[in-house]
Amino acid sequence: MPRTLGCDARGVPSKVKRVLVPIADGIEEFETACITDTLQRFGASVVVASVMPHERVECNMIHGLMIKANTTIEKASSEEWDLIVLPGGVPGSEYLRDCEILISLIVEHCANGKLLGAISTSPSLVLANHKLLEPGATCYPAPLFSNGITGWTNEDVVVQKNIITSQGPGTAMKFALQLGEMLFDKPLAETVAKALLMSHYMHPPTLAAT
Repeated sequence: MPRTLGCDARGVPSKVKRVLVPIADGIEEFETACITDTLQRFGASVVVASVMPHERVECNMIHGLMIKANTTIEKASSEEWDLIVLPGGVPGSEYLRDCEILISLIVEHCANGKLLGAISTSPSLVLANHKLLEPGATCYPAPLFSNGITGWTNEDVVVQKNIITSQGPGTAMKFALQLGEMLFDKPLAETVAKALLMSHYMHPPTLAAT
């Protein structure tokens, strides 16, 4: 689906939306690919940033794939982002959790009401650990992680104001489409979903009670 810079997937001129996807050793590569590829199909400018020490950009993903990030979290932290999305995986989520630069960026990002997404182990290990989640979010459905979220919800995707959480690899595409819908709009999400043969997943996500 070729695209003109500054246009969305329909070819409609738009302000380019900027998305940051932090990664580390042990991050889930399937989730990372679903998030980055799908959001680029919407027309977003997606940047992958490594949180590894010594500004290392090559990350050994959880199933052995090597991914080279576009930049480092040190450089990315000085920029503005419309959406930050955290893939999951262990020990990847633990690296994200322990990265002070990333957490400071996320805290400021959320304080400004901007969109934040997290999937698999990251809602529990990163967001809940830093008290950035309201009750009712979701994550990978194993007690080791779900017990860390107050009022954990067993749903594919949960939307809580500006924070979107999801369960894992099998829900990653649905998660990415929901992020795209919130970043852009529903008609564009339907266009992208149709091109991906994913139209059957375009139904309302769970909205957590407030």
